[in-house]
Order: sequence, then structure tokens, then C-alpha cells
Amino acid sequence: MAVLLASVTGLAVLTGCGLRDLRDDPAGQAGPSASAEPSVAPKAPVPSGSPLGPDAHVATPGSVDDEDATEVSKAWAETAYSYDTKYDTSPHDAMLRSARWFTPRKAAAERSYRPASGPGDDWNTWARHRAWTTVTVSSELEDDAPRDGAKVAYRSLVVEGTAHGRDGWTGRGPRLNAYVKLVRSAAGRPWRVDDVAVVEAAEPPSPVPSSVSASASSAQ
Repeated sequence: MAVLLASVTGLAVLTGCGLRDLRDDPAGQAGPSASAEPSVAPKAPVPSGSPLGPDAHVATPGSVDDEDATEVSKAWAETAYSYDTKYDTSPHDAMLRSARWFTPRKAAAERSYRPASGPGDDWNTWARHRAWTTVTVSSELEDDAPRDGAKVAYRSLVVEGTAHGRDGWTGRGPRLNAYVKLVRSAAGRPWRVDDVAVVEAAEPPSPVPSSVSASASSAQ
């Protein structure tokens, strides 16, 4: 089981990790950020993925109650972290597929975003196996979370994923905590994701081979 670098289970952790506290942005005022804004201007943007084919493996959440903030946030996460490297060139392709759950401003921020660098080592491993990912999403209760308001709500999600290669390989998929801000125009209207803060899970340490351990013991 992966060990989280920091768990977004407690709103204070957001600022402790250097992340912006989403509660600092009053509903409908501060503009949402893209999912992974670069620290430098991109030199060669990563190209978009290909249109999905009939053999694509991506999440398609079923019926979702738009008036339930938890259901909306979990449907967004299930879609946003469901990748298929046969068609996607980076995680951002899946993020764009999740735009149906975004506010118009958040969707615009994601569509205008261009990744500044490659998708990373995990993605490269998945791509070598032409893998897709499946995720389980759970909602955590927060002792310090504010009560849902008429127009704004917050949810803390735990995402645990597995990668499935088309060659039969399986491996670790996306693992993270996501703190989600949702807004709506009025009570009874649909909830939509307006901003997200993410803390990635750390890789667990590699086990020490038994031969190395035995050699170390004999040398002492």
C-alpha cells in the first residue's frame, strides 16, 4: 500500500503542503486553476490524444445525482483518473473528458492549459504496456470541513488505481488525495467542480533482496 506524502484529511494540511486552501476563494469570485499548472512556460506542449476507439477502456459513470455534491465529486475523479495510454498521450486527456463535471470557468482553464513537460515515469511504464487504469474513489469525512452551504461545498477524496496492460501486465495506477471545491448557482441546482487541490501518493520503498540482507548480516 502506498504511503501518502501528505493526506488531505484536514484542511490545514493543504497550506502545510504549500497548496492553496480552496476555502480562501469565495464562491464564484476567484478563478479556478488548471489541474497541473507549469512553473515555467512550456517550450513544446504535449500533443492531445487520439479519439477513443471501440476498444478504449475509460470510465463512464452511470446515473449521477447532480444535486449530491459527493456523487458529483466522485464521478469527476473516476473520469479524471481513468486513462487509456493506447489513445491518451498524457493524464490531461482524461482530465478533459471529466469536463462535464466542471464549472464553465474550470472547464475553460483546463482546455486552455498546455502541459509543460512529459507525463512522467509512471505514464511511460503504462504506455510501454499499452495500459489503461481503473480507480476506486472514496470520500473522507473531515472534522474541520465546513458544512455545505447553499452554493458551495467541499469534499476530500482518496483515489487508488491499478494499471492493466494489454499484454497481461498489471501494476500500480494513480494514487492520490484530492480536495474538491464544488459550487452551484442556487439550492436545487446541479453541483459542479470549481477547483481541485491534489496531493500525490509517494512510491513505497523497494524491498531489500534477501541476498543483500544476508550479506549485510554476515558482515556485521
